[in-house]
Amino acid sequence: MIFIVGLGNPIPKYLGTRHNVGQAIVSYFQKINNFPKFQLKKKLESLISEGKIDNKKIILVLPQNFMNNSGLVIQKLVRNWKLEIKNLIVVHDDLDLPLGKIRIKKDGSSGGHKGVQSIIDCLKTQNFIRIKIGIANEKRDLIPVEKFVLEKFDKEEKKNIKKVMEIVCEIISNFCKKGELNKVRPATFKLN
Repeated sequence: MIFIVGLGNPIPKYLGTRHNVGQAIVSYFQKINNFPKFQLKKKLESLISEGKIDNKKIILVLPQNFMNNSGLVIQKLVRNWKLEIKNLIVVHDDLDLPLGKIRIKKDGSSGGHKGVQSIIDCLKTQNFIRIKIGIANEKRDLIPVEKFVLEKFDKEEKKNIKKVMEIVCEIISNFCKKGELNKVRPATFKLN
């Protein structure tokens, strides 16, 4: 089983914001792979969609608690499904990467991302795959971080994010098909 978690905040006003790009990508993955609609699992505080890619069970997760408490949801998933942490992929925004840059990382610190830090704290390990999506632009240093991450993408940025979503979904599909998540190597991609 492979778990793909998209980080974000659950309230509708946060849809389309920089901080919710992880959830947007996992939702897009669900759609293009014809997985069933997401269903709320109250016990797990998550929207869940289960499907298969090349006969491998894939569970898509959109936590329904706030970003800073993401680890509590992941901890419940691990217990409920006896998830091996090496089969966990977390997709999230990264304020330190420019818009359009994608970085794949396995292991290591949270880099200051509170949602990722919550996961590390609750799981007591850093050994899971992260797909980091750059959200920074020229305004990044001009306004407070808390305000910047909750801004919506402008029209031009939306076009770039759509391309990023397609690339990330292809990366995730390849991980799932090969079934070799333990062999994932750090990598960085940038839109042309």
